[in-house]
Amino acid sequence: MGMIKFIDSLDHAAGRDIAVRIMNEPLQIRKMMLDGSADLAVLPTNMAAIVYNKGLDYRLIAIPVWGTLYLFGNDTTIKEWQDLKHKKVNVMARGMTPDVLFRYLLQKNGINPDKDIELDYRFPTHIDLANAVASGKASLGVISEPLVSQVMRRNQEVRMLFDLNREWISLQGFPIPQTALMAKKSVIQDDPALIEKILDAYQRSVQWVNDNPDSAAVLIVKHRILDDIQTARQAIPGSGLRLVRSAAISRQIQDYLHVFFVMNPQITGGKMPDEEFYY
Repeated sequence: MGMIKFIDSLDHAAGRDIAVRIMNEPLQIRKMMLDGSADLAVLPTNMAAIVYNKGLDYRLIAIPVWGTLYLFGNDTTIKEWQDLKHKKVNVMARGMTPDVLFRYLLQKNGINPDKDIELDYRFPTHIDLANAVASGKASLGVISEPLVSQVMRRNQEVRMLFDLNREWISLQGFPIPQTALMAKKSVIQDDPALIEKILDAYQRSVQWVNDNPDSAAVLIVKHRILDDIQTARQAIPGSGLRLVRSAAISRQIQDYLHVFFVMNPQITGGKMPDEEFYY
C-alpha cells in the first residue's frame, strides 16, 4: 500500500528496469530470496533477521511499515488486559510476528500465555483469520490492517479492543518496526545509485499515500491489493506507513528483535544479527 504510487509509476515508465511482484504470504518472499530471484524484498523484520542469519546476501535498508496489529472481536466484556484471562484468542501462525508480540504483551500485563489464556491457531493465514473474525467464527483475533478495515466493513459488531502498537510503545518507548525492506548486498555494491533511487521513490510514494488517501485508495484497488475503495481509504491511517532508513534506527530494530530472540532464538534465526545487517 505504501509503495502504490511507485508501483503505478512503473506502468508508465519507458524502458523501465524495475518490476514489482506482489505475493500473498511472506514465505513466498523468503523463497524468492533463497533462490536469489528477488533483488529487493519486503517482509516481516524478524524474517529478515532469519534470512540474514542464514548467510543470504541481503541487508536491511529501511523500515517501511510500523505497528499495524490489533486485537479485534465482538466480546464487549473485555475492557483491560486482565479481562482476557480464560478467553480464547485466535492468532495467525505460531511463532510469527502477531503471535510473538501478543505473547510478549500478555506476559508484560501479568498473563501467562500458556496457562491463563487459550491461543488458537486454527486459521493459518491473515486472510483466513480475518474472515473468521468477520463471520463470527472467531470471537477474538489478532489481525492487522488493511484486513482490520475489511472486517469492520463486513461486521459492524466487531470492534478494536487493543491497539498492540500503542501497547508496545507504552512499554518500549518506540513503535513496532514490523516490516523490513531488504536489498541484495551485491546490488548495493554494484549499483548504489539504484538503491538510492528506489528508496527515494518509495519514500515519496509513502508520503503521497498518507497525504492523498482518496487517490491512493483508487490505485490500491487498481493494482488488486484490496477490492474496495472505501476499505482501502479507511485502512491507510492505521497501516503505519512510514519509510525510515535502517541506519537511523538500528538500535530500535535491535531492541525489537531482542524481544523475539529472548522468547525464542529461532524466531530471529538462532542469534541476533550483527552490525553488518544494517545498510
